[in-house]
Amino acid sequence: MIKFLKNVGKEMKKVSWPKGKELTNYTIVVVTTVVFFAIFFFIVDQLISLGLNLL
Repeated sequence: MIKFLKNVGKEMKKVSWPKGKELTNYTIVVVTTVVFFAIFFFIVDQLISLGLNLL
């Protein structure tokens, strides 16, 4: 277990972490995508509910 954790520490030092501006851009993309899909599935759900209520 100790050897594994030491290896994890070594590998984490090799990781290229995003800079502040990149992180902000990635966050905006993720939030925008989540909001888009939430609205899309809300509309689809409403249309399916409307269609089922008409039957």
